[in-house]
Amino acid sequence: MSLRSWRTSKPNRGLWLPSASVVRAMSSSAGPTSPFTTLAISHPAKCVTHVELHRPEKLNAMNSAFWSEMVDCFNDLAADPDCRVVVVSGAGRVFTAGIDLMDMASDILQPQGDDTARISWSLRKKIAQYQETFSVIEKCPKPVVVAVHGACIGGGVDLITACDIRLCTQDAWFQVKEVDIGLAADVGTLQRLPKVIGSRSLVNDLALTARRMYADEAKSSGLVSRVFADKEAMITGAVEMAGEIAGRSPVAVQGTKVNLLYSRDHSVAEGLDYMATWNMSMLQTDDVIKSAQASMEKKSPKTVTFSKL
Repeated sequence: MSLRSWRTSKPNRGLWLPSASVVRAMSSSAGPTSPFTTLAISHPAKCVTHVELHRPEKLNAMNSAFWSEMVDCFNDLAADPDCRVVVVSGAGRVFTAGIDLMDMASDILQPQGDDTARISWSLRKKIAQYQETFSVIEKCPKPVVVAVHGACIGGGVDLITACDIRLCTQDAWFQVKEVDIGLAADVGTLQRLPKVIGSRSLVNDLALTARRMYADEAKSSGLVSRVFADKEAMITGAVEMAGEIAGRSPVAVQGTKVNLLYSRDHSVAEGLDYMATWNMSMLQTDDVIKSAQASMEKKSPKTVTFSKL
């Protein structure tokens, strides 16, 4: 069963804000959701999908299955018209301890091939596959809100920098750990973190020393936009935020994400040209008329029924 077919088999809910008991249930689900072994999927509000890293007994360390399951999950979510926003969090005591070295050692330390060229070719292909695990989050047109508690180490930083909005708890800390294990981070941190934080000196500091960055510094540097007292408050806040986004036109929201990412990697002139090309078709949506009418009537956009996208 695909994630989409599992999703549509569930009863439809109206838009609602999560109660404390619901948040606790979301944060302590029974286990991974079929067809996944490392991810638990839930739907805490209409058009909101919660993806929980779920290997709490291993501190959500990223094993072989995780790297492919994230790709399958987000490809499904990208195509699912019932999903408009995604929330990502971690089960158990921490967000993630990063790569599961014991599980991944054979892939990393024993690449296949008959000579240097073939070994290198094989290893490059494997690294590209790992990179896609987090690039798929960025490619997903649905906004992704990530909620971090406790430790976010190594691959966890790669993951969160591919997300659109980052939240954390007061006890959260972040670590670009790779130099401590003898390698340069190769699945996104060195490429995305400089664009997220904006300070090349701070990025170099974190990446070259492998020191911990705690919540207050993460907030002041722009790595996260909000800090919460505890995990329960954070998940509640994340789902409320996701509900606000999901209540807007999916044409407007997804178009905004696509163009923000395009503008990040292009000049202002190129971004404006792309935006003009984008909106020459997207402005012809009924969502503009519906949203304008709601605004004139002083109603929330969440009162408008938008067609699926």
